Amino acid sequence: MSRIRVLVVDDEPDFLKLIGRRLAKRNVDVDVANNGQEALNFLSKTSVNVVILDVRMPGLSGIETLKEIRRRYHDVEVIMLTGHGSVQSGIEGISHGAYDYILKPFLIDDLLERIRAANEHSELKRQSRNVS
Repeated sequence: MSRIRVLVVDDEPDFLKLIGRRLAKRNVDVDVANNGQEALNFLSKTSVNVVILDVRMPGLSGIETLKEIRRRYHDVEVIMLTGHGSVQSGIEGISHGAYDYILKPFLIDDLLERIRAANEHSELKRQSRNVS
């Protein structure tokens, strides 16, 4: 199985640096974006398997970014992050096509498990489309 490429989108630079290092240590290729527009620009040029997307960001919100990712990039799975203890925003994300959501703070192994599951789901979607 090839390495999973993940784009982490969050407006907190320290969080991006930390999560990038921790996932890289677990053999995940990690790219980061500071906001929704930056993420969409990155995705227009680079293929990723999974996007980890913060719900609350200035400018383009996580939900708005999610909607645009779903519209443009059908094979990319999105895991929503919320640091506000709001299960409701995670559920809203799923209603708009997110694969899963996770509440901050989280255990890195829990996030990694969700990333692997989202990647597997993405691969299955690609394979089924190639068979049709």
